[in-house]
Amino acid sequence: MAYKSLFSRALSAAPDRLHFAAHSHHLWPDASFEAQQQAWLDANRHADHKWDLVFGQVIPEAQAQVAAELNLPSPDTVVFSSNTHDFLLRLFSGVERSPVRMLSTDGEFHSFRRQADRWEEVGAAVVTRVPLAPFDTFAERFVAQARAGGYDWIVVSQVFFRTGGLFDRIGDLADLARPEGPWVLVDGYHGFMATPTDLSALADRVFYVAGGYKYAMAGEGACFLHAPPGFCPRPVVTGWFAEFGDLSGPPGGVQYRSDGGRFWGATFDCSALYRFNATRRILGEQGLDTAAVAAHARDLAARFQSAVIEGRAGPLAEAEILNPVEGLAPRARFLALRHPDAPAWCAGLRRAGVVTDVRDDVIRFGFGLYQDAEDVDRLIAASAAL
Repeated sequence: MAYKSLFSRALSAAPDRLHFAAHSHHLWPDASFEAQQQAWLDANRHADHKWDLVFGQVIPEAQAQVAAELNLPSPDTVVFSSNTHDFLLRLFSGVERSPVRMLSTDGEFHSFRRQADRWEEVGAAVVTRVPLAPFDTFAERFVAQARAGGYDWIVVSQVFFRTGGLFDRIGDLADLARPEGPWVLVDGYHGFMATPTDLSALADRVFYVAGGYKYAMAGEGACFLHAPPGFCPRPVVTGWFAEFGDLSGPPGGVQYRSDGGRFWGATFDCSALYRFNATRRILGEQGLDTAAVAAHARDLAARFQSAVIEGRAGPLAEAEILNPVEGLAPRARFLALRHPDAPAWCAGLRRAGVVTDVRDDVIRFGFGLYQDAEDVDRLIAASAAL
């Protein structure tokens, strides 16, 4: 079953396009269009008092939606920003030693990769990067390195953006986390609403960052951080929104909220949270939780994977499938195929009206609710014609 009627505006905007980049720029459901309009109406109806509505209704609803998705004990640990990079800066600023000793991987997304490189250039950080390859031993190698100690901050992806590999040892890192360090940050951007995620047993020790641009179907600007109580209580990089609420801090010093709001920044475009809330509501009305959406995407990915393996997708049969569909195991919402011709394949498919994306020698095919089996068969035919 497909749910194309929920995406009628996005699909009709380019009716001849086959969009298999749901992992990159997920198409927006119709509900988000109406939500964007509502944000405009509210801003002009309430004018100077708009933020009373935003902080009184819009943000609490979004916090509750994130908490429900991740099974967090309290929505008060969730704070929002326009991008995840903001949270990297605030967390880094709260480490009370220099250089910051960091453990990460060679497969993190560009926001962290570039920023970590620059911190190293100026001597603000020393970064140990555990190679992802070979991935079958990665988790054990990474956890062993973390257990060796000597780190202030541990940063790792839940699902790696390039290869689709899934890291399933977050609990082992949580066991190491302490308010005095190390802090553990999980980049959940390719995990949030892509695969069911339960942080209930880890929420008191692990930071988790993600956003709405991909599987939450809300577009840019709806990023969030879950911040465990007592960790990084006074980030140095701070915005004026963090000085409203239940405050604590040294007498005469800068006061901070004691909940996740200690990571608030400053004025931002809140329309993304309208879109996020509306999308979550429509999914709920349709009875579509993350497990159901993931199952739909898995079936489509398995259909395409079979064609690749059987040689029905043309030259793609020569590629290495980095994250094959294997039973019902938790997985990324995309297939990653490695081959030197991946950029040429991506370009050829685009000329045929099929949108995918490529990272170096890896072409990625993302699957979502606005696709059905017929769309996959058209993708297979386009691949065969390369």
